[in-house]
Amino acid sequence: MRRFTPAPPPANGNRLAAFFGVFRYSRRALLLVWQTSRALTLGLALCTLVAGVLPAVAAWIGQLIVDAVVAAMAHHRDTGAALTLESAWQVLRYVLAEAGVIAAIALAQRGLSAQQSLLRALLGQKVNVMILEKAGTLTLAQFEDSEFYDKLTRARREASIRPLGLVNKTFSLLQNAISLVSFGVLLVQFSPWAILILVIGALPVFVSEAKFSGDAFRLFRWRSPQTRMQMYLETVLAREDSIKEVKLFGLEPLLLERYRRIFDTLYGEDRRLTIRRETWGFLLGLLGTLAFYGAYAWVVVETVSGSLTLGEMTMYLMVFKQGQSALSASLTSISGMYEDNLYLSNLYEYLEQPVAPQSGTLTIGARPGDGIRFENVGFTYPGAEQPALCDISLHVAPGQSLALVGANGSGKTTLIKLLTRLYEPSNGRILLDGSDLREWDLATLRRRIGVIFQDFVRYQLKVGENLGAGDVEAFGDEARWHEAAERGLADEFIRAMPGGYHTQLGRWFKGGQELSGGQWQKIALARAYMRESADILVLDEPTAAMDAAAEAAVYADFREHRRDKMTILISHRFSTVRAADQILVIDGGEVIERGDHDSLMAQNGRYARLFRLQAEGYR
Repeated sequence: MRRFTPAPPPANGNRLAAFFGVFRYSRRALLLVWQTSRALTLGLALCTLVAGVLPAVAAWIGQLIVDAVVAAMAHHRDTGAALTLESAWQVLRYVLAEAGVIAAIALAQRGLSAQQSLLRALLGQKVNVMILEKAGTLTLAQFEDSEFYDKLTRARREASIRPLGLVNKTFSLLQNAISLVSFGVLLVQFSPWAILILVIGALPVFVSEAKFSGDAFRLFRWRSPQTRMQMYLETVLAREDSIKEVKLFGLEPLLLERYRRIFDTLYGEDRRLTIRRETWGFLLGLLGTLAFYGAYAWVVVETVSGSLTLGEMTMYLMVFKQGQSALSASLTSISGMYEDNLYLSNLYEYLEQPVAPQSGTLTIGARPGDGIRFENVGFTYPGAEQPALCDISLHVAPGQSLALVGANGSGKTTLIKLLTRLYEPSNGRILLDGSDLREWDLATLRRRIGVIFQDFVRYQLKVGENLGAGDVEAFGDEARWHEAAERGLADEFIRAMPGGYHTQLGRWFKGGQELSGGQWQKIALARAYMRESADILVLDEPTAAMDAAAEAAVYADFREHRRDKMTILISHRFSTVRAADQILVIDGGEVIERGDHDSLMAQNGRYARLFRLQAEGYR
């Protein structure tokens, strides 16, 4: 694995532009928080204002307390008179006023903390929903693109917490800026140079933090593939659907060692960056400490010389210390905002990913009843050199069945992805009822298709919901669950389960029941039957995990109910495809033979040879 090297800084003329250009996401983050909750955002602003102004007020009242005490003690020393009730009350009023200010500051801080906590939950949910909504608009090709998947991974890992972090730092910056202005009003009465000392002490640390924030972000982007591999290895080593094979083949040590190697590499980069960041932070932070104690000595000398009262000395020392903290916090907030903006670029880079427009509007084809036609269709996967399909032409009319036969990787499933518009053809066209698929309204098209893929999803949901997933409009319709399960041969074993159709499936949740491969396949088949309005039925190896009796029953039901439906079947079992009206033999993405069973056997080609080989196995 290659070692990360921070990118060289941009040329001098572009450094500031590059730095401040990153902040373009701040306005969008603030708008996002405002849209999430206006009341909480206004509450944050109010608490920020209060928390920013009152520390200076507290420092000023502190000066009044000290000066009042000193004056009272001097009066007592000079006159020998006892402390009067009026003098004591004057001091106590200042003390009570300061106590009230401190209580108000504490209340504002609590308000900030509570509102930030509530906004964190609301905003995290909003951003995650935005990410998932965007995922719903993306194409299958984008999900299968590794570079795009890295974008999705980066967006999901960091971006959901960054908007609120950015807003919190923005309000923190405003709070500290307000405090600095109020401190500055007091400090300038002592000397304008005191403000310059504050800036000189804090600026080097800010430059260092901004520089290392950029390096940390570039490291984060650079290692997205390694991080994703680590997450994948965790899944393989800790999931019930993979652990059986991992244990059987003894893969734990090998995969765990790979997991450790990736972590060691990533940790090594983190460690080097952390050491450099903290070392420079410490060295440059010493400048701030020297600046403070230089100002400390200056104020003390002025007090000893009689230029300042003891109360003024106390106030200026407090103001200078708090002013230094406020300025340091302000610059840290700016540095943090810079880092948050960098990470927000991941979110908006993902959210702004272009999506192919779904321009189709047809709900009825130009020639209803014409069925499906492929006309010289070809398709090449993005980034691939060889086409997956080449010059495919076929016609399936209502009431007819088509079987696709070929070796794994020959292009059979790709053809189905084109029919369901998960991909668009690279050349040629696909027609449904005389109209190009691209002219059809996508939702209308997909409602006409019932499909079971070979790699169907095993939802960690209730049995009935696993079936209802086949038709979202009948997701909770229990009567439809029963009808679909009966056709898919799943009703008998479902009724025998502890909760029947309300039994939790899978092992992810308490009380979940695991099914055999054949039972899961019956669930998937029943899911395809849920879509009653579908007149195109696609079955990709629908009985691969079933026993012979179940397979025979499935195809008997299949032939009985196909009526005016168009049926496309993919199977390696020639006993199931021989009854199809038309059989296509596909090899290397091309149709090499076509016809019904009898005509293909008469041709004595690839189909006949494979059929005889398989038949020999049953003798």
